[in-house]
Amino acid sequence: MIDRTRLAYIGFLLLALVALALPLPAAAGGGSEHIIHITARSFAFEPEIVYVNRGDRVVIELESIDATHGIYLDGYDLSIEAEPGHPARLAFTADKAGSFRFRCSVACGNLHPFMIGQLKVGPNLRFGRALAALAAVTGGAVWLFWRQNDQVGCTPD
Repeated sequence: MIDRTRLAYIGFLLLALVALALPLPAAAGGGSEHIIHITARSFAFEPEIVYVNRGDRVVIELESIDATHGIYLDGYDLSIEAEPGHPARLAFTADKAGSFRFRCSVACGNLHPFMIGQLKVGPNLRFGRALAALAAVTGGAVWLFWRQNDQVGCTPD
């Protein structure tokens, strides 16, 4: 029969192996790919807000409806331009967490300064969940070990 301490250690080792098998955080490029279609038209982007996770490979496909429009992505220093009927593509890795504005980079009329969208880059949740589970199992193993020693009557020197 396996006692609780050994069972906790086996669980800890299994969880550690699972955590190692998961993708690494964004700096190592462990995300998935998202193709995002953005339509630009007189002073607006559709969608206005785009959500991705840190480490994701992002491909923005910009389509202009009425005039030449562009996107400049703050924080990443990237830009593209699209003319009506000629979509443009921009590919990058979302390696910075946070909220970043994208704005029209081509003067397109009086309300051009207000043509703004937002890229929201969240944390890499799969990696974070694996770390949280690893911490929980480690804490549980320590607690079980402490309880077992307390019940046996062991005292520290």
